[in-house]
Amino acid sequence: MMFFMVLLGVTGLITGCSNNEESNAQGENSDETVELKWYLIGTPQPDTEKVMEEVNEYTKEKINATIDLNLIDWGDYDERMQVITASAEEYDIAFTSSWANNYSLNARKGAFLELNDLLDEHGKEMKEAINPQFIEGAKIDGSLYAIPTNKELGQQAVLSFNNELVEKHNLDVSDVNSIEDLEPLLEVIKQNEPDVTPIATFDAYLPFDFILQGEMPFAFRLDGNTDEVVNVYEEDVTMDTLKTMHDYYQKGYIRSDAATSTDSWPLEVANWFVRKELYQPYAEKVWSRSAGYEIVAQPLHEPYIFNGSVTGSMQAISATSQNPEKAMEFLNLLNTDPYLRNLLDKGIEGEHYEEVEDGKIKDLPARVEKFNMPSFAIGNQLILKLYEDDPEDKWEAFEEFNDKSIPSPALGFYFDTNPVRTEIAAISNVTSEYAPALLKGAVDPEEYLPKFNDKLYEAGLQKVLDEIQKQYDEWKKQHGE
Repeated sequence: MMFFMVLLGVTGLITGCSNNEESNAQGENSDETVELKWYLIGTPQPDTEKVMEEVNEYTKEKINATIDLNLIDWGDYDERMQVITASAEEYDIAFTSSWANNYSLNARKGAFLELNDLLDEHGKEMKEAINPQFIEGAKIDGSLYAIPTNKELGQQAVLSFNNELVEKHNLDVSDVNSIEDLEPLLEVIKQNEPDVTPIATFDAYLPFDFILQGEMPFAFRLDGNTDEVVNVYEEDVTMDTLKTMHDYYQKGYIRSDAATSTDSWPLEVANWFVRKELYQPYAEKVWSRSAGYEIVAQPLHEPYIFNGSVTGSMQAISATSQNPEKAMEFLNLLNTDPYLRNLLDKGIEGEHYEEVEDGKIKDLPARVEKFNMPSFAIGNQLILKLYEDDPEDKWEAFEEFNDKSIPSPALGFYFDTNPVRTEIAAISNVTSEYAPALLKGAVDPEEYLPKFNDKLYEAGLQKVLDEIQKQYDEWKKQHGE
């Protein structure tokens, strides 16, 4: 029996273990080059293979690994990753977030590997490069299951304005700090610009940290009693805000089909005056470049750090990976090595982009047409080359923005929906029926909010609120708060 056990151990050393609890780092103990399969969200690009040849030459030299990059289009990503996870397919790395390939759900059901020790052992440089609030905020019950992208940390809603119309009518937007402040400006546009819709359709801004995505009712307040989970649609600020939106709708500032329209209001079509956006430093320059005319912005609040903002772009290592150490080595390189990060993002210098003065770059037609990658989804933004019209202090401005971002009281609390899945499904159906029209001002909140709330309670709202509160209180105790 002892001989048999020893033989098993020797055989394991010779063949290499496939169990993640054993040593899977083929590249560390062998001359064999490891190939890592990486699933990334984004439209497949014609020049991916060409760029990846150069990427793989570099990664092979640096960490003895090559990358099999698989881009899955935006609309297909969730479904494809669900199939891949359900089939227990072996892969190494995948894009995940709060909105695609659900981070917290996949972490809890064991689809992603727990990364605390791997990060400490094989990602030291990356851990130093990424703002620590990203890593702490993304931990679920003390464990990290994906590497956050180092980018803007806080989430800040702003009102952005078509500055051509601002200047044409000599309007002052500097004192606009809320939706209510818009009234006199909207009236001027309505009276003088018949071909312009004053408000490009948006949901009203509400000052809460929402627990679930979309228009679901569960949230924590950002001031006042921040430890109580509430139904947003019973809060006074919600009624007041929705009354303002409905007033604007009745005055024709909002399109009559706002509740049902799928118009995305493309920036290049200058048929709007004001819209709501999420901000990052110098975002107005990006918007203006895309639009072809100047756009200016006014903040609605200070930037807040939410779970959704720290988990908005991440890379997970699969629980099925046979090479988790090597996968972490690659992510470490990707997030700390400017050459690799820019190669995967911008393509090949001289073919997809060219360098201009002061080390800045400009895109060549081949990048736009053949290698237009989802920059935010790849990795550390703060080591990317600057474009020729980017401010010199762009990345410093990101760091300042991150430093002033305010952690939400519920940052790091991830609600486990399993105990109330049936109720959440029913509440989601009710929310889909009522919320779009209310949030866009299309119906009278004094009439519809009471009906909406009655339906929410019939669907099991109180049970879900109680469960969230219970889990939150337990989480607070575990964190010594």
